[in-house]
This record gives sequence, C-alpha cells and structure tokens, in this order.
Amino acid sequence: DKSKTEALEDDEIEEFYKILTERKEIDKIFQKYSDPEGFMSCQNLVRFLYETQQEEDAVVAAPALIQRYEPNERAKRGNAMTKDGFLMYLLSDDGNIFNSAHRKVYQDMTQPLSHYLVSSSHNTYLMEDQLTGPSSTEAYIRALTKGCRCVELDCWDGPNSEPVIYHGYTLTSKILFSDVIKAIKNYAFKTSQYPVIISLENHCSVDQQKVMAQHMTTILQDMLLVAPVDGNKSQFPSPEQLKGKILVKGKKLSRQEDPTETNGNNNLEAEDVSDEDEAAEMEDESVKTKIEQKGKSDTLKLAKELSDTVVYCKSVHFDGFEDPSHPRAFYEMSSFTESKALKLAQESGTSFIHHNVRHLSRIYPAGWRTDSSNYNPIDLWNVGCQIVALNFQTAGTEMDVYQGRFQDNGFCGYVLKPEFLRDEQTKFNPKSITEGTWGTKKKLLLKIISGQQLPKVNKSKNSIVDPKVTIEIHGVQQDNNKKQTKVIENNGFNPKWDEEFTFDIEIPALALVRFVVEDFDMSTKNDFIGQYTLPFTSLKQGYRHIHLLTKNGDPYSSSTLFVYV
Repeated sequence: DKSKTEALEDDEIEEFYKILTERKEIDKIFQKYSDPEGFMSCQNLVRFLYETQQEEDAVVAAPALIQRYEPNERAKRGNAMTKDGFLMYLLSDDGNIFNSAHRKVYQDMTQPLSHYLVSSSHNTYLMEDQLTGPSSTEAYIRALTKGCRCVELDCWDGPNSEPVIYHGYTLTSKILFSDVIKAIKNYAFKTSQYPVIISLENHCSVDQQKVMAQHMTTILQDMLLVAPVDGNKSQFPSPEQLKGKILVKGKKLSRQEDPTETNGNNNLEAEDVSDEDEAAEMEDESVKTKIEQKGKSDTLKLAKELSDTVVYCKSVHFDGFEDPSHPRAFYEMSSFTESKALKLAQESGTSFIHHNVRHLSRIYPAGWRTDSSNYNPIDLWNVGCQIVALNFQTAGTEMDVYQGRFQDNGFCGYVLKPEFLRDEQTKFNPKSITEGTWGTKKKLLLKIISGQQLPKVNKSKNSIVDPKVTIEIHGVQQDNNKKQTKVIENNGFNPKWDEEFTFDIEIPALALVRFVVEDFDMSTKNDFIGQYTLPFTSLKQGYRHIHLLTKNGDPYSSSTLFVYV
C-alpha cells in the first residue's frame, strides 16, 4: 500500500498477487526451458513434456496445452508459453498426478461380471452408526453418486402392509422400501451407466415380500432385469451387456430350476429358505438378547414373486470351494463376513481366486462394528473378491483407499481385475509371491517438493499449521509400506520439503499410493489435513500436483502438494 490509503490500487493488486502466487520451485523448472524474455517456445515445451513428464505424444500435446492454458494473447499467437501459463498447466488436469486418460472408461467392459471389482456399500441406508443412527434415502443417493454399484436393503415388515428398511433389532430410524426404490431409480445411472445390484436382506413376511416385488416391478419398470440376457449360459453377462439395468441379489426358490431358463412353472407355493442374517451377527449385547429371543436359525418363507426378481445373483450358503466334478452354477453367490473371508484368503488364497473367476463373492463388515467402522478391502481384492462392501458413511483410510481404487476407469464403479486374477489356472497367491506373470516389478521414486495453501482444520488450536506428509503403499503384504517427511513448523501456506523417497513395488497391478498431510502436534494426535489415493498404475511421471481431498473425500479448492515422480 504505497499510497497509504489502506487499500490496494491496480499495480499494487498485481504485485500483491505475484507475491502470493510466487512459486520459486516452478520458476526454476521454467527457466531451464525458457528464453531470456520469459517465453517457453512450443519446441521447448515438447522437450519438457518428453524428457521430464514422460508424455508420449508431446508433439501433439504441446500446442494444445498452450492454447488451453496460456493467458497471454501475444504468447498464444506466437505459440509459446509464459510462466503463468506454465503454472496453470501444472495445476490443471493435465499436470495432475492422476492419469487423465483414466478419467474415462478405458478398460474392456465386455468380460463376465465376475471379472470386475464392484464398488459396493454396506448398510447403505445408514447415515451414522448402526445402533441409533438415522436411516435415510439421502444415504442411498450419496452412495450412488459416489460411484457405488451395489447397495444393501435390509427389509422388514412395516405398518399398513408397507415394507420398511432399517437395521434390524436396533433403534435406527425406518424408511419405506418404496421410497428407497424410487431413490435408486432416480440416481442409479447419474454417475455411471453400468449395472446396479440391489442386495436384499429379507426379513419380511410372504405378503410384504409380494409388495416388495410389486414395488420393484412398477417403480423400476424396464430398468429391472427380470430375464436372462441372451448369450452364454455358463458365465455372467458383461457390464456392457447390462448397462442401465438393475439386478437383484437374493434368495431363490430351489424348485425353480436354472434361473437362466425362462420360468415355466408358475403355480409354485412359497417354501422355506434360510436367510443369512447379518442383523443376527451383531455383537452388541442388548441387540444379541433380542435376537436370541427371536431364535437365530429362523427359516423364512419366500414369495415366488420376489424369487422371480432374482436372475443372476442367487444367494447360497458357502460350504467350501467347489469340487470340479460337481461344478456349482455360476449365478450362485455367497456372502462372507470379513473375518471368514480373510481366513479363506489367508489359508487358501489361490482357491479363493479360482472361485472368484466364475462366482461373485460379497464381503461385509463384522457384526461387532456397530460404530460403522471399516475393514481393509485390499486383502480381499487381492484374492479377486468383487463385492467388498464398506460403510460409505464412515470416512477414514479404508474409504480413501476404496475411492482411490474406483477413481480408475472413469469412476464407473467397475474395475477390471488384473489378468492373473481372471485365470482359473492361475498359481498366484498374494500371501506367498513366487515368480510368475504378475507384471514387472517397479521402483517408485518420489520427491515431495512443496505444499500449497494447506488449511488449518482444527480451528480450536491457535497455532499455525506444522505440516508433514506420509506416503503409504497399500497392496500385497510385501508392498505395504509407509515413509514420512520431516515436519515444517508454522507454515501451511507454502511449506518446502524437497525430500526423496524410494519404494519397491512387487505387484504394481494391485498397489495403491496414498499421500496424507497432517498437522503435527507434539502433545496430542496429529490433525488430519487432507489426503489423496490413487492406483499405482494411474500415476503420471514428472512434475505433478496432487489435489488434496478432505476427510469426507471432497476436493479442497486450492490445497495441493507438488511432487516429482
């Protein structure tokens, strides 16, 4: 404020802006490739993209980047870039650490459904914890817009012959089944065109099951898949064939033979089928007593109308991996608690992988997690489990890793498993990695250079942010690793680290990289500031910005890390 008017005039505003946006570490890179007048020619930009950023189509990319990001018209006309344009490029999608080609669906979507990991939510109706929290259709909308493709409906008899959804035997509030089906209809395909699976946990009487079937049929209409898709009778149709369709996972009457045959026999009565009862897995004592009074081994009568809505996802009890001489039908699928699934992964990983080539497996959190906490999905993905259901309403490392995995392939909710998890002859076992065709081992070299505008999350503390960065690798056991930078005191605005790290990655196809920024505190737990997680295979090389996400996975407007990969 040279004129001492307590306000900034035009030139002063520009100068102040320059001081605020000054990035010495970027100036240094820019100088290396620019002329004394401060212009980077298109030719030099090509060189930078090719040598430093490892961009294959640098010759095509360079002029396009100049047109896209250069604010100076004179430079633009001369097909050159100024320092401002260069900074704009590095902060854009093209300068992001996440490969922008992976922001659209680029994987083969014509393989059987069982060859994909499927973004799946557990107790989708809950906004908070599992004992007293509110249930809401809003929670379904939120999960579907976060790319989730498998939602859970816990159905119970409600008043006026209308089934309701809530967490059985607990004090969570109730919502109408029909309202949830309407929400699913309206939001199923807003984020992705690929199929949505409704996982029914059915506790209703036969009469209300008929109402459920009627609601699904009348509300979802032709979105609801009621007959097999033409083609192969020995394996699932593909996500591509099932685009825009909603599939129901639930029990099916056993006297109706193959659900992939058209149902000829229409005079079936309801019959007993036992239902895996997740509500009965809850370990909370007060809840347990109620269940024990009810009798744990309830069998349930199943209405034919509801049974008919199940085409490809017939729930069956898991009684061991199949005997090759008595193969199970591909459309039969089992649900496992996390502990049972982890035990199978630990003890018979390769058999679990073989099973998951043809069959779908759904995993859900242990009953004792009444606080809606989550388990680590990685160990189950590593044996090919597709429907690894997490509590989407609970933020934390597990959900960050989950969203990081599904950010890939256009955020469409389906990610193709690597080749060695789709092969029924595979010898791969994540617990004991031998030589095989699991992809080339990689070395990851990372330099954490600087941070920009890291927010103060804990407003109750009156100190300035003391940021530190942790880099985590999540993958097979040998690859799990964590390294951290030093703490920079009192600088959240533009901390500089300039620290290098090296990681050996055995199985790149299964690895994810997570960057976590925390506000260091000597006396109490560090405060979480932001994080970003992405698949190792989606990393871009060179100088890149990482755009940090909040605890709930939403992007900050301008909080970034600047790194070299």
